[in-house]
Amino acid sequence: MNGARPAALLALVALLLFVATALWTQFARADLDWMRATLSLYLHGPWGLALRAAYCLLAVAIAALGIALYRHSVGPRRSAAAPLLFTVSALGLATVAIGDSWLPQATPLLAPLVHGVAANTAFLCASVGMLLQAWYLRREPGWQRSAALLWGWAWLAFALLWLHVLWRDGPPRGLGQKLVIAVIVGWLLWLAVTLYRRGLARTRA
Repeated sequence: MNGARPAALLALVALLLFVATALWTQFARADLDWMRATLSLYLHGPWGLALRAAYCLLAVAIAALGIALYRHSVGPRRSAAAPLLFTVSALGLATVAIGDSWLPQATPLLAPLVHGVAANTAFLCASVGMLLQAWYLRREPGWQRSAALLWGWAWLAFALLWLHVLWRDGPPRGLGQKLVIAVIVGWLLWLAVTLYRRGLARTRA
C-alpha cells in the first residue's frame, strides 16, 4: 500500500486545485447566473482556460486513484473494471476541456456533439466506477468501514445524476449539475485521503 501514497497525494492535490478553481469562477464570473449556468459554460470567457486546466487535473485524479487502487488491492474482488471506467471517465473530461478550447471555432456544428458525448461519458463512467470500486473495497482487508461509507455515497451520486438527467422541471440545471459534481468530487477526495492515510500508517508501522 505504500506505493499508493504518491498517487493518492497527486490525486488529492489535483482535486483540491479543481475545487478551488471551480469555486473561484462562480464568484469571478458575474456575467453568469451560478444557479442556472452549468459548469461547462464557465469553460469559455474569463477564467475559462484555468477551468479547462482544472478539468484536466480532475481527469488525472480520477485515473490515478483508479489505477492505484487496482495495483495495490489484494482482496478477492480485485478487478480491472473500475479503473477502466475511471480512465474512460478521465478521457471524457479531458476531451471536454481540450475540445472546448478549439472545436467551437474550428467546427461549430460538431463541437456540441463532441462535448455532449464526452461529458455524458465522463459522468456515467465515473458514477458506475464509483459503485464498482466501493463494492470491491467492501472485501478489501482494512477497508470495510470506509467502504461502507463510500458505497452509500456512490449510490447517492448515481441517484442524483439520474435525477438531474430525468427531472427536467426540477431545480435549476446549473445547481443540479454542480450538486452532482460536488458529490462525485467529495467521494474522490474522501477516497484519496483514506488511501493516503492507509499508506502513511503502513509506513509508520
